[in-house]
Amino acid sequence: MSQKVTVFGLHAVRSVLTQHPDRLIELFVSRERQDASVAEVIGQAEAIGIRPQWIPRQALDKRAEFGNHQGVVATIKALPPLNENDFSTLIEKAQGAPLFLVLDNVTDPHNLGACMRTADAAGATAVVVPKDKSAQITPTVRKVACGAVDNIPLVVVTNLARALRTLQDLNVWVVGTAGEADKSLYQIDFKGPLALVMGAEGKGMRRLTRETCDELASIPLDGSVSSLNVSVASGVCLFEAVRQRHAN
Repeated sequence: MSQKVTVFGLHAVRSVLTQHPDRLIELFVSRERQDASVAEVIGQAEAIGIRPQWIPRQALDKRAEFGNHQGVVATIKALPPLNENDFSTLIEKAQGAPLFLVLDNVTDPHNLGACMRTADAAGATAVVVPKDKSAQITPTVRKVACGAVDNIPLVVVTNLARALRTLQDLNVWVVGTAGEADKSLYQIDFKGPLALVMGAEGKGMRRLTRETCDELASIPLDGSVSSLNVSVASGVCLFEAVRQRHAN
């Protein structure tokens, strides 16, 4: 039986209805909100045979774990989880050179959601996270990702260093980010099959993760701050890869 997950917020629910309507199970709408944006979502749901359930805002707050649901909460079928055994298939399906974003113990769900949104925007092949000591898909992640969770695969691995070695065996070049690296990301060729590894908030990459990387790169910082938020750093690195790949 398929696992069920909760999705809330107009953009996230609309994304499911537009791209994966077959996954919608239930739609709950706040009695206190009846406007054009909500009416659009209701119309999409009714078009596929799902009638909304009107409930008090307080009940909707609980379903959304008191997140900013904007008056709509949906129950949907979860996508099947992926693991390192799926790397070969993901690489085969990639349009052009594969591009993986690897997050080493990023525990903040807001950061995971923002990273997935950025990875989707950059056309990344997948986002890779460890099973333990890492944020996983939650309603908050879905809300922050603005629909990206349903577009970009999330690969959950038991051992991150081993997963990186699997990617290397598949001819993917693994580049880790570190402030003290000798090379900046602008000095590295990102045009081939690539996995970009971002460290956890404040701590950076773990030692074994760092040692597994083929190369380390830094993001040049000219201001007074010593580091960037992981989602911002992910965007800088991913879109440098995009820039290089589109240069010709």
